[in-house]
Amino acid sequence: MTEFLPSLATLAGGCFWCTEAAFEQLRGVHRVLPGYMGGHDPAPTYEAICQGDSGHAEVVQIAFDPAEIDFATLLTVFFSIHDPTTLNRQGNDVGTQYRSAIFWHDAAQQATAEAMIARLAGEGLWPSPIVTEVLPAATFFVAEPYHHQYFRRNPGQGYCQGVVAGKAYKVRQRYAALLKPEFA
Repeated sequence: MTEFLPSLATLAGGCFWCTEAAFEQLRGVHRVLPGYMGGHDPAPTYEAICQGDSGHAEVVQIAFDPAEIDFATLLTVFFSIHDPTTLNRQGNDVGTQYRSAIFWHDAAQQATAEAMIARLAGEGLWPSPIVTEVLPAATFFVAEPYHHQYFRRNPGQGYCQGVVAGKAYKVRQRYAALLKPEFA
C-alpha cells in the first residue's frame, strides 16, 4: 500500500481562527494549521503580526487529499467565507495581516486561483474589485500552539461567538454535502 501524501493549500482570508474553523469541517481535509506567511521577519510572532511589523499574513495551511476534495473546491469555500474585495481588512480586523491571499504551491494551483478570480470578477458578485493576491508559497511559520483549534477550545469566547461561529455555520449550511460526518 502506498503512503498517502497530502497536497497543501495555504490561504489568507482574515483571522486564522475563522479560516481554520471553516476548513477543518470539510471531508478530505486532513489537517489545518494556523500560521504566518508572506512577510520579511525571519521569526514572526503573533504579537509582531498584530502590530503589522512583520509583513506576514495570518494564513491556514491545509493538508488535503485531492482525491476527496480538490483545490478549486477549497477556493470556492475560501471565497464564500471572507470578503476578497477589502484591502487589508476583514470586518473589524484591520491590517496587512488580514489581507486576502492565495499562496500557491505549484503552477496548477496558480492557474486555478487566477482563473477562479477572473471568473468571479466577471460574475460581478461583489460591488468592488477582488483584491486577493496570488503569490508563490513562501516559508510557512506555524502559529503558537494556543491558536491551534482555537474555536473548538474556546467556543464561548466573544470573538468566537460573534465572528468565528458564523463562518463555521455558513460552511455547514452552504456545503453540507462536503462535510465530515462529525460536522454534518
